[in-house]
Amino acid sequence: MHKTIIPFLVLALFLIPACSSKPDVPVEKNAGFYFQEGEEFYEKGLYKDAIASWEKVRDSYYSPELNTLAELKIAEAYFLGEEYIEAAVAYEAFLQNHPNHPRVPDVLYQVGLAYTYQMLAPDQDQTSTVYALNAFQTLKERYPKDRRIGEVQIYIDRCLNMLAARDLIVADYYLRTGYYSASINRIEGLLAKYPSYYQRDKAYYVLGRAYSFIGENEKSITAFNTLFDDYTGSEYISDAQKFIEENY
Repeated sequence: MHKTIIPFLVLALFLIPACSSKPDVPVEKNAGFYFQEGEEFYEKGLYKDAIASWEKVRDSYYSPELNTLAELKIAEAYFLGEEYIEAAVAYEAFLQNHPNHPRVPDVLYQVGLAYTYQMLAPDQDQTSTVYALNAFQTLKERYPKDRRIGEVQIYIDRCLNMLAARDLIVADYYLRTGYYSASINRIEGLLAKYPSYYQRDKAYYVLGRAYSFIGENEKSITAFNTLFDDYTGSEYISDAQKFIEENY
């Protein structure tokens, strides 16, 4: 019985090294490989790693379709990683490289969002607000039937209100520092450019005082009357009435 078992054991010892010595087939790391690698990183929330993989795809010039998709995925990863400056740059590069791509409406929307997340308070630089407004207005003008137009209009109004608020802050500063004509010009421009601004009552209050300080009493009263007639619940009415009592 032992004599029959030994040959099988010897045979097995020869077979094991033979099987284990078979070389592994290397994986070809081409554009397709890196694209899939980026997808796996992306699904795990590893956006920086995904971007690194997709940049290899983008720079490989493997195929126009895959390169274009990689560009778009890079921008999306930047956005989801809350790197909004980089996202805006990547999205705008996509628009420049592919102005007629079917995803242009989506990209314009994302550009607007990327700049919206960079917007600062009204008393600070409003460059990002202007860029966000331009993106949303372009989307609205070029694609009026886009499914997001209602939402886009909300963002447009928000941007316009931010820019108007900035102008009102500047006008109020001019008023307090004695630059009355500059204050008037800023307010008149605000009223003409931003008809839906939510603080137009304050604008008329500032305008009424500024006109009074340069001796334009008729225009001053007109501004105050607009405040009284059109904004009956305004918090600035009592201040305006007190100003009139003290200065007329």
